[in-house]
Amino acid sequence: MKYTTLPNTDIKVSKICLGTMTWGNQNTEAEGHEQMDYALEKGVNFFDAAELYPVPANAQTYGHTEKIIGSWFQKTGNRDKVVLASKIAGGGDYTAHIRKGGLSKNNIIDAIEKSLQRLQTDYIDLYQLHWPNRGVNVFGIRDFPTKTASQEAENHLEIMETLHDFIKQGKIRQFGLSNETPWGTMKYVQTAEQHNLPRPVTIQNSYSLIHRGFEVGLSEVSMRENVGLLAYSPLAQGVLSGKYLDGNLPEGARGTLFPRFIARYRNEGSEKAVTLYLNIAKKHGLTLSELSLAFINQLPFVTSNIIGATKMDQLKENINSINIDLSDEILEEINAVHTLIPNPAP
Repeated sequence: MKYTTLPNTDIKVSKICLGTMTWGNQNTEAEGHEQMDYALEKGVNFFDAAELYPVPANAQTYGHTEKIIGSWFQKTGNRDKVVLASKIAGGGDYTAHIRKGGLSKNNIIDAIEKSLQRLQTDYIDLYQLHWPNRGVNVFGIRDFPTKTASQEAENHLEIMETLHDFIKQGKIRQFGLSNETPWGTMKYVQTAEQHNLPRPVTIQNSYSLIHRGFEVGLSEVSMRENVGLLAYSPLAQGVLSGKYLDGNLPEGARGTLFPRFIARYRNEGSEKAVTLYLNIAKKHGLTLSELSLAFINQLPFVTSNIIGATKMDQLKENINSINIDLSDEILEEINAVHTLIPNPAP
């Protein structure tokens, strides 16, 4: 395994982060425990969760992923071996079963205290804001949603003061952003500087070979302000494994069970790009998943690459990507495809 630190901290994290959003829905508690056992054995010490998980989110399964992690901590005593990240759900209809009001002070307090209980821990290493209250172009929205742009943005100071209180209590160590924009990220950075508050250390956004939008604006913010990317959906919900090519819908696959989650990654441009990336992988004796993950692992603005799997063979392949170094020739071939078909999946 390769390691780095959360920016501006001494918290050592693996370059591969174990994503958990299928635990409690597609994966049982026992399967979640098996994944954590294997990942830790292979040197993965960074786990990412959220109060919202598992996804698809609903009232019946709300918080189940965190409970599975908590029961593993209790069973194994491995809490001190893991850098644990979780998130507060943002506002909107999708989270009406959790709470209303978005990222208010009382909501943050409620979310953190309940996550700590489910996770059976006294502290969360990295606590993230899952998505902004305001309308932004994420989750498959390509262009800025100007109709919601006039809505009031977050009360950044209130949010950061509330998180600072938890840091002072020792209940969280650092905080991060997720599904944010360059403006939003800089607003948090500037507010921290103006009021002598802890800065966000990471930003968890979607990034993959068919969705490199982070490089437009955010990669510069990330590198110049030292806010590291935690790349999620690096395989575009499995599309970059190649298993959905030619209209295939494998039995039990996430895209087969929940087609709306891969719809943003499936269109004519994406299909062409994925086929070309598959040809590159085959040419160089790699699987498409290995190629896709190894590309992200080597990017200078990436702190960690969040992989997720429902099956152990997928997990093993994904973790093994850390051992693959892409040559300049391969990188040139990848970027040639990107030039031809840039960011086909928003």
